[in-house]
Amino acid sequence: MISYRDARTIDGPALAAMARQSFVETFGTLYSASDLSAFLDEAFGPNGLPSQLSDPDFTIRVALAGEEIIGYVKMGPVTFPGEWRPDAIELYQFYVLADWHGQGVAQTLMAWALNFSREHGAREVILSVYVDNHRAHRFYEKYGFEDIGRIAFRVGATVDDDNLMRLVL
Repeated sequence: MISYRDARTIDGPALAAMARQSFVETFGTLYSASDLSAFLDEAFGPNGLPSQLSDPDFTIRVALAGEEIIGYVKMGPVTFPGEWRPDAIELYQFYVLADWHGQGVAQTLMAWALNFSREHGAREVILSVYVDNHRAHRFYEKYGFEDIGRIAFRVGATVDDDNLMRLVL
């Protein structure tokens, strides 16, 4: 049975391990070992995702199978360069372990993310997605997200292109 709840500070190590696993499952073959390691340490090390669990600017919702975190979505203020509406919110990370794809986890997390956004007065949701992550693009487009530009995304020394996408609520 899959359950959902807000992440807690104590979830830090398990959440970081799940995020690392999901990132490697999806993108691990694209990068050198050193670039991948540098990114994983920065994004999911103690000063990355786990530290945001106690930051009031971020809200993280987790999906659990028993006690195991199998997915999560992170919401917070828009940090992309440029001018953004004051009522915009950013969907930072949206990860579901590969074994759980097709089980409804992503749809439940997205429903939560959109409800959370509306409840907190957001009029638009902004996210970035790797240009060649076609599965993610199709998923976001089903919800009405549209491409609005490109942004550089760094993984170690490698700089990739991400699409910026927006959903007007």
